[in-house]
Amino acid sequence: MKSRILIIEDDQDIRDGIRIILEREGFVVDEAENGSEGLKALSANTDLVILDILMPGMDGIRTCELIRRTSNAPVLFLTAKSSEDDKIAGLMAGGDDYMTKPFSNSELLVRVKALLRRYRVYKGKDDIDIETERIIEYSGIKINEHRNEVFVNDKEVNLSDIEYGILLMLMKNPGRTYSAQAIYEGVWREPYFYSSNSTIMVHIRKLRVKIENNPQEPEHIRTVWGKGYRFEK
Repeated sequence: MKSRILIIEDDQDIRDGIRIILEREGFVVDEAENGSEGLKALSANTDLVILDILMPGMDGIRTCELIRRTSNAPVLFLTAKSSEDDKIAGLMAGGDDYMTKPFSNSELLVRVKALLRRYRVYKGKDDIDIETERIIEYSGIKINEHRNEVFVNDKEVNLSDIEYGILLMLMKNPGRTYSAQAIYEGVWREPYFYSSNSTIMVHIRKLRVKIENNPQEPEHIRTVWGKGYRFEK
């Protein structure tokens, strides 16, 4: 099936340009000119949301927070702002990635396809033979790798595809320290740049909130200063 992408952008010229680019690649595209309309257009069939941050009325940050109440579809933020604080705010609201305007068509497609590729893998939960399931479990945290399910003390935890990818990478090799570059290239599957550090930091922070007893003093996902992150049994 063709992937379905929702564009929420108040500038019609930008919206039209993105739609044309995506439709040429075979994607099904839905459009909305503001956050309220975007929430109405969001459905269970939405595979990706491209969301502008600066919109009249409900801004993109608030829209993303409301999207996250019902959907795990990846959110790609579009922003005219380039400050680190704005990017972190978008990621903390539930965004998966961001692009600063203006951007090239090729960059847009690379990021869209990378997000969709991860999401398709993450959604692949159905029709799994119980005998083929692979379980990874340490210290009360359990991953069903084939169903992409995570449990903390036998309670299922809802992770984004990126949070799941980071946790799976770390838990497959407990005690091994992964650099920020190794995590980014392994989970995002894109070339690493130094500016990617803040993106990783935000997703690690969100993951700790979901799996740690005390996110401020994590017992499982530990920071190894100057080297990266590791999972402690």
